[in-house]
Amino acid sequence: MLLNTRQRQELVNYLLDSEKKQNNPANSPCAISENYRVQTAIDEPFTEIQMDDLYFCQEQRLVCIGEQVIKLTAKEFDILALLITHPKRVFTYELIMKLVWNEDYTCYSRKAVNNHVSNLRKKLKITPDSPDYIKSVVGVGYKFEVP
Repeated sequence: MLLNTRQRQELVNYLLDSEKKQNNPANSPCAISENYRVQTAIDEPFTEIQMDDLYFCQEQRLVCIGEQVIKLTAKEFDILALLITHPKRVFTYELIMKLVWNEDYTCYSRKAVNNHVSNLRKKLKITPDSPDYIKSVVGVGYKFEVP
């Protein structure tokens, strides 16, 4: 196990607290001036991330590749949000289950996470040469990585 019980709970609390702080009911999105930026200042209310053709806005629950809007289920979006807002950080199946489903890990959990990530990958790969943003860490979980 990568994290002990106390560390895992601290990470869960930190991520849940940071998500609450980032939610802001403002109506207009901010312009993105950098290739990758999570906007959290009061005058920049939306969490927007732009990586090459991939655009992500957490508050609008919007994902686009180029000009194409990618339709995701609620769980697919939540998994992507977790991974994309913490690039290169490896999330275990157990932690994804806790943060996205808000449930304890069971024997069926890995399959549920795998199925949702598989569907998410298919939706993000709109052309054969589209990058693979979500990487598997064998036997551990997943991470978001810019190719």
